[in-house]
Amino acid sequence: TLTTLDLAQNKIGNKGARHIANALTYNKILTTLDLSQNQIGDEGAQHIANALNNNKTLTTLNLAANNIRDEGARHIANALTYNKTLTKLDLSQNHIRAEGARHIANALNYKKTLTTLDLSQNHIKAEGARHIANTLNYNKALSTLDLSQNKIGDEGAQHIANALNTKKILTTLNLSVNIIGDEGARHIANALSNNKTLTTLDLHKNQIGAKGAQRVANALDNNKALTTLDLCFTDIGDKVAKHCICAE
Repeated sequence: TLTTLDLAQNKIGNKGARHIANALTYNKILTTLDLSQNQIGDEGAQHIANALNNNKTLTTLNLAANNIRDEGARHIANALTYNKTLTKLDLSQNHIRAEGARHIANALNYKKTLTTLDLSQNHIKAEGARHIANTLNYNKALSTLDLSQNKIGDEGAQHIANALNTKKILTTLNLSVNIIGDEGARHIANALSNNKTLTTLDLHKNQIGAKGAQRVANALDNNKALTTLDLCFTDIGDKVAKHCICAE
């Protein structure tokens, strides 16, 4: 019995997505679908979204690298409010901006089953991070969130940090390659002092210097949950690096 279907890198386009969507509407077996790198665009995303409204079995959906923009994100978000089974959604490497992030965030206010969301390598920036952070205050299901390579900067880091102060579910957070500097690191450090659930935090390839990294390291003195902290390729200095390793 076919439960996993991998159609990645096949250039099926929006027409192919329509055919897949038609099948999903009636399929009662498939649990995992990978349509990454298929150039389905916003129209294809709409077809898949329509199928999600009716599908009762799919738990994992990969739509990475599909030229999906804010409009496509809106269709997917609308489907999320109705779908009761999807737990993992990958929308990485698309062209989703702050508006698209807002649609996804709004859907997460109602979505009770999604545990993993990958929005890495999009263009949500600080405003998009704010939308996602706002929904983290209410969402009770999401445990893994990847916002890497979104240029959220210090402002975006502050929004996410504010959510971490109250968020009781999130265990894995990736904020790597986001032009976060010492100011953003300060906000994250403050959040780590209060957060009791985050176990993995990725901050590699940001613009965090020794001062910001020291704040993060100091926060680990009060944080007993974090087990993995990635500060690779940041200018943290040997002294702080040793501190982080010991704290980890």
